[in-house]
Amino acid sequence: MSSPMVELHQLRKAYGATAVVKGLSLQVQAGEFIALLGPSGCGKTTSLRMIAGLERPDAGRLVIDGLTVDAPGQHVPPERRHLGMVFQSYAVWPHHSVFENVAYPLRLKKVPAPEREQRVRRALGWVRLEALADRRPHQLSGGQLQRVALARALVAEPSVLLLDEPLSNLDAALREELRGEIASLRSRLNITMVYVTHDQSEALALADRVAVMNRGVLEQVAAPQVIYAEPATAFVAGFVGGANLLDGQVEAGRFVVGAHAFALPMPAPDGPATLAVRPEDVVPGGEGTVLPLSARLFLGHATEYRFSLGETVLRGLGPTGLWPTAVTLRAARLFPRR
Repeated sequence: MSSPMVELHQLRKAYGATAVVKGLSLQVQAGEFIALLGPSGCGKTTSLRMIAGLERPDAGRLVIDGLTVDAPGQHVPPERRHLGMVFQSYAVWPHHSVFENVAYPLRLKKVPAPEREQRVRRALGWVRLEALADRRPHQLSGGQLQRVALARALVAEPSVLLLDEPLSNLDAALREELRGEIASLRSRLNITMVYVTHDQSEALALADRVAVMNRGVLEQVAAPQVIYAEPATAFVAGFVGGANLLDGQVEAGRFVVGAHAFALPMPAPDGPATLAVRPEDVVPGGEGTVLPLSARLFLGHATEYRFSLGETVLRGLGPTGLWPTAVTLRAARLFPRR
């Protein structure tokens, strides 16, 4: 079996008294697309910047393509790591043309002009910008600017492509379009990618594996389908897929929250627990638990029904036009609570 392309061994990073990354260990295989997913401040961008060499870890070891690039007393600078990076803010030079922006990494490497032109044209073809090679950045849309950044990161044929929230500055339609572009590029080039995002839909749609981070630690690393269907913690269940999280007590096959009790769709031992149930598994209507309906939100394909559980809101999905007074749990997960 081949060695991983990127290896993080117990990486730690703090700013002053604030620990941002707390013993992060992760391996990325050659050709794999892995997404670092989590809320703002969870440490995902700091982790990416440590891989890039833009931040130095306080402890731990980092290996890229078999070479130790960070360890106690050892640091390989970013330009010698053979990485490409795409930033959230495009980071293109406004006074250079599209062609010149993409050619910049090859100029730094002193690649001869004929080869440089061939490689730039090829990279522009990858991102469908051949016809715009002579334009300046101010003549481009946000989506086109991000394509320039992608082509510039890829033109030097890096071992690993790092992407830091590359779609977050785009509107919804452009995000959808660029998401498809990234997926297409990945399948054609078979390049190793580490992709940072707070958007669960991007991570689930694009990645081979998703690494969910929370407060500087990994909560779960698994394939998107596993992350969604089998969350390892209550945090993962709530962050990926927006599960309802209810704190209560399991008693004789029922989950009790305050004055309300729900029949559990699976066996569970008695005791304090957090119930995670996705809105699509909260079925409005029927003869389940009676709850007051507080709101209805039409979503097009269905209607979201919001029920009051004291100060907590329970969200369910059902056909439009109902005015339900009860809900049934079709599926759920329980996490023990101490």
